[in-house]
Amino acid sequence: MLRKQNKLPADDLNQLKAKALKAYEAAVERANPFTAVQSCIRKYGLPEPKSGGKTLVIGVGKAAPAMINGLRPHINRPNNCICITHKENKENVDDCEMFKTGHPVPDEAGALASKQVITALKKTDKNDQVLFLVSGGGSALMPAPVDGVTLEDKIALNEILLSNGLNIDEMNHIRQQVSKLKGGGLLHYADPTPVTSYILSDVIGNDLRVVASGPTVSPLGTTESALEILAENDLLNLIPENIKKFLMAGKSKRQGKDAVNYLIGDNRESIRASAEALGNDFLTRVEDKPLVGDVNEAAATIYQKLKQVELNDKPTAIVWGGETTVKIKGDGLGGRNQELALIVAKLANEYPVDKSWAFLSAGTDGRDGPTEAAGAIIDQQTCKRILQSGYKAEDFLIDNNSNAALKISEDLVHTGATGTNVADVQILVVS
Repeated sequence: MLRKQNKLPADDLNQLKAKALKAYEAAVERANPFTAVQSCIRKYGLPEPKSGGKTLVIGVGKAAPAMINGLRPHINRPNNCICITHKENKENVDDCEMFKTGHPVPDEAGALASKQVITALKKTDKNDQVLFLVSGGGSALMPAPVDGVTLEDKIALNEILLSNGLNIDEMNHIRQQVSKLKGGGLLHYADPTPVTSYILSDVIGNDLRVVASGPTVSPLGTTESALEILAENDLLNLIPENIKKFLMAGKSKRQGKDAVNYLIGDNRESIRASAEALGNDFLTRVEDKPLVGDVNEAAATIYQKLKQVELNDKPTAIVWGGETTVKIKGDGLGGRNQELALIVAKLANEYPVDKSWAFLSAGTDGRDGPTEAAGAIIDQQTCKRILQSGYKAEDFLIDNNSNAALKISEDLVHTGATGTNVADVQILVVS
């Protein structure tokens, strides 16, 4: 739906980019984990253990420290605490066992954290209460391989899934089947202790089975369906032999009872915040269809919108949410947001638009792939700045080296770890 525009056009490129960045910051702030948890507790209350029982607080994900810090002031009784987050997260939690573990590739610290979670869950009883705080990144941060599968096997599997263009649903469908804690596995170790989970979703569509691979909900499928996904993507013969053997043995995950699960924040709320931030300066539209799937198809969609907006007689902004995928073919450095931005820049350079414009694509967690950037904000001069340095955008795209190209054009967005994660935000602003 379009919003009425009252202010003067923002023709200057720097001004356009500044407004897009401010809208991105609004999206990140709307996903504030601390306030999201507190709002949920005020609305629904906080479950307490029975007489003589204790509360076990476990947080896993990129937003885990902030979520725990938002929760614990509401706990009046004795409690134990475990926090598992990524190494770039600088926030800590007092009186809590902290683990800073590997993402997007699992590591030994994550395996140790998983063992500690299982040990703590086994010590609970029916009088206790488990409060589990889930946010994006948990799939990699809390690896707990099933018996017969090693951490090295899971690391290899993770790298294969990440580099072959599978979407998050497909990846976590497979990950669940070779994990002790994913796909409802946490409930197995907690039983008979009641579990309440607070979930900040980084998954488009908010399927709770997918967020952090669903530790407190039933699995997405079975070992058989996981094998089908691998076969359909020609990956069956690439995965580690131990994982292949386990899946082919047909030991399907349990279909147990879910925890009490609360969704406390998501991508849709964040992109609405971006639209609100832009509404006074632009005719602003929130796209209903998210940008998911192949990054090249998503770039084509954005460029088509840019060409449509070219005909408008007033400054216009379009906001998307989503999570694209990249099929890695080269050895360069980048991430899905940087690759998307660079492809859009290339398309618009080949078929120019007769207006000033800027396009931002960035992760709300502040990190895009294995890089130091959250994403990028490009404009109609991006490819020209790259060309002035003696290069072409396509040279970098062939090698999946978008980070280097956007560093040359000075279009990278740096925020550092934001302490939250509700997938990606894309913002197109046109004068």
